[in-house]
Amino acid sequence: MFVRTFPRQTLLGILTAALFLASCGGGATPAPTADVNAISTAAAETVMAELSVQFTQTALAAPSPTSPLPTNTPVSVPTLSLPTAGASPTTGAGALPTVSFNTTPLPGVTQLASPVAPVGATASLGDACNNSIYIADLTIPDGTVLKPGEDFVKIWQVQNTGNCTWDEGYALVFIGGDTAIDPVDIVFKPTDKKADFIEPGEITDFDVPLTAPLQEGTYQGTWRMRSDSGYYFGTLLTVVFEVKK
Repeated sequence: MFVRTFPRQTLLGILTAALFLASCGGGATPAPTADVNAISTAAAETVMAELSVQFTQTALAAPSPTSPLPTNTPVSVPTLSLPTAGASPTTGAGALPTVSFNTTPLPGVTQLASPVAPVGATASLGDACNNSIYIADLTIPDGTVLKPGEDFVKIWQVQNTGNCTWDEGYALVFIGGDTAIDPVDIVFKPTDKKADFIEPGEITDFDVPLTAPLQEGTYQGTWRMRSDSGYYFGTLLTVVFEVKK
């Protein structure tokens, strides 16, 4: 009996010792805990080191304040010469274009004979043969007030300043103005006596019968001498009046 129990007690002791040793040395070593504050501090120190290097490189690349400034180098400008007037190809009179004007009168407009002198001017317009100048208004000066429908006679005093006689075929002709004044022409007819012809240098009176229109307003008319060949010449002769009731 004693011999059979001894081995059991020994075995239990060995097993108990083995279990104790296994519980003490068999566990894994726990992983160390990371320090977050230490990591942030290390990252900040790295960024500051990089910025310090960049600032140092920029300072080294900037020019020294004591370095001499670059100077301006003068540049030569070519001298230009203007062409002379004689060298211009357009200075010749033959190079200028010829301008023409259309003198066709508009429909419904009474055109004045050419050349035309200013109204009331005393300057003569004509040639050596046919010319005349205005001397005076003997009746109805410009601005005269007449009644509607009133008959009147306009008289101009004119001098023959050409060296040709105003004989048959010559006329004082209405060339423009208000036809409501009933304008008429004075024609030197073949039946006129020779004494009625106007010799060179002679002064004559032209009497033109007219009628004031019925409507109130200002009216005017213009006459001019015409030769037997149809040439208009001399100073324009005008009448300007007002009609009032």
